[in-house]
Amino acid sequence: MDQYIGKLLDNRYELLERIGIGGMAVVYKGRDHRLNRLVAVKILKEELAHDAEFRRRFHDESHAVAMLSHPNIMAVYDVSHTPELDYIVMELLDGITLKQYIQKKGGKLAWREALHFITQIMKALSHAHGRGIIHRDIKPHNVMVLRDGSLKVADFGIARLTSAAQATLTQEALGSVHYISPEQARGSHIDARSDIYSAGVVLYEMITGRLPYEGDSPVAVAIQHINSIPLAPREIDPEIPEALESITMKAMASEVSQRYISADAMLADLEEFRKNPSINFEYTQADLLVSEGDEPTQVLGANTPSNVRTQPAHSPRAEEEPVYHTRRTQRPPQRPPRRQEEYAYESVQGANSRLPIFLAIGAVAIFLIGMGVFLWTSFFNSIGGGGETVYNVPRLQGMTIAQAQAHSDVVAAGFQIVQGDTAVSDLPEGQIVSQDPESGRNASAGATITVTVSDGSGAQGEVQTMPDVTNRDKRIALSELEALGYSEEKGNLEIREEASQITKDYVVSTQPVAHTSLEGVEKVVVVVSTGPKSDPVTVINFVGMTEEEARRTAEETLELVVASIDPVYDDMEEGRICWQSIPNRTEVEKGQTIRFRVSLGPDPATTEPSQTPEHTPEPSTTPEPEPTPTATQQPSQTPSGQPNTIGYSIDLPRDRETVELVVTVDGQEQFRETVQTATLVKVVNLTGSGNLLVNVYFDGEIFSSQYKNFG
Repeated sequence: MDQYIGKLLDNRYELLERIGIGGMAVVYKGRDHRLNRLVAVKILKEELAHDAEFRRRFHDESHAVAMLSHPNIMAVYDVSHTPELDYIVMELLDGITLKQYIQKKGGKLAWREALHFITQIMKALSHAHGRGIIHRDIKPHNVMVLRDGSLKVADFGIARLTSAAQATLTQEALGSVHYISPEQARGSHIDARSDIYSAGVVLYEMITGRLPYEGDSPVAVAIQHINSIPLAPREIDPEIPEALESITMKAMASEVSQRYISADAMLADLEEFRKNPSINFEYTQADLLVSEGDEPTQVLGANTPSNVRTQPAHSPRAEEEPVYHTRRTQRPPQRPPRRQEEYAYESVQGANSRLPIFLAIGAVAIFLIGMGVFLWTSFFNSIGGGGETVYNVPRLQGMTIAQAQAHSDVVAAGFQIVQGDTAVSDLPEGQIVSQDPESGRNASAGATITVTVSDGSGAQGEVQTMPDVTNRDKRIALSELEALGYSEEKGNLEIREEASQITKDYVVSTQPVAHTSLEGVEKVVVVVSTGPKSDPVTVINFVGMTEEEARRTAEETLELVVASIDPVYDDMEEGRICWQSIPNRTEVEKGQTIRFRVSLGPDPATTEPSQTPEHTPEPSTTPEPEPTPTATQQPSQTPSGQPNTIGYSIDLPRDRETVELVVTVDGQEQFRETVQTATLVKVVNLTGSGNLLVNVYFDGEIFSSQYKNFG
């Protein structure tokens, strides 16, 4: 059992289940009890919590995304940084990664669907770049596809502010190798155009069904990003529109200056293509080559005009070159023309000039060897630990180990299949009975899947038995039963819910029970937990108790959590509780938070003036007659007291725009009105005599209960 499941973080976030594992962190599904909503909680792994570099990357993500607010970017709600635990609270997304979506679609998307997705990715990047944030790890694994077809860019784990992007070689070589930009592979300075390159690779993969570069090792792939030009998409699939191919190849130009100058510029071309798929952007093969001389100075940013593009140098051949009909090839070397003086110098030096040439060749060889060693170490060490690449674990039950190792999802994720125990099972000998992690979970690339195989001793031909899904996630259980032919759609599966100590949404029991033959069973019943049974307590009246009595009674007797006891001026005797956040006789669950206010006595600012001699009333020799009660007087008024009107301040809620506010005095309604919460505080006039109970209601629910002295 995971140590964090069921834990309450900061007395607010309850962790319900683990939903994903990455290189740096574990992601849990949680419930925010304060706002009553489901969230995703990303907790830094224990083994990395003491590593300053990983903690820096982890907090870079939270600080980066906290600056962003866009429909296509996963929102961050809260961040916690303590010596014991580091976690980020994010919105919980109901969907799958773009990588999983591409795989479900057979490895390739229709170009119209790819256009829909890449447009949303570029809108997210435009927003991030406009606020100085470079993602640096754009890939399908870091993009979530929601049920409504919208996208959310996530995992800013190695994101960095533009102002801080001038980093060391090792720090920059972090992005996933198949989507990394050439300047990241070289360890050079990067800017927002590195994200544009990675987005171009994602678009290339969506429309062609393959990655632009493949290799036997990360180093081989990285070198291809630096030195090669990918096969044009239309050579893979002639049905791809020529304009979409042009956009893809321009985004993937190896030379930074030949790419789109900003995400907005690429968005503009995508929009033009959407309006007119037959448009011709006139980008030629020269756009992919390294230009001679230095990179021209350009104004970069998310708001760069869309018509600003770097044009290739004009040459007689440029107009004759076809648009991107290129095979994968090495970039031709660029050599500027030599001056006349260089030829003259060579003729004078003769054979003696060969020595510097040999020295230069040696220096180049040493540089290439060093570059290879660096790429090898940086990609195996940095990428392995710093990325957040996760894959969906496939269902392997019923397969042999050889079949599982050849499974397409296993191969794509690089999962390692390791045989564990053998078990008595109705499955034929050698077939997988169970697996860890279970199917439907997320795991990092290269993770180990330990499988339990059947010993064949219980095999009975084709007779199926009820799988053991007790205390497992409902989704996983339903997936296994669906594979056996049982589902709600078919009418042969019934799901019941009941309260249980088992984690919410986990299976409590099944009918028939585990390992029972399913032969002749017409319906399977799955009982799912709704969480522990509620154990309510009735709140008592704490008003008038001392601070110590109230705390002890609340915590020890009622098992409530005392959040605060705030001192305030009040007519109640000093040191006594004068207000409680949960009214008397209210039923709440144990562990509920309650707040108190303790009296400091009457406010000196309001009582002192009345004690001065000049305000002391003259004694009256003739007693005044007692007033006769009228129909409008409050029932609780004493015969000797005159009704008094006071201003009563009420803190309005912050979680809604308007609220119906009702105030009662001694059970009699004195105020009812729908008010705007933007004012934060509402002052109402209340009338009464003596010490009366004032109740405040928000939208029909009681908010506070307090005795108030009306004099």
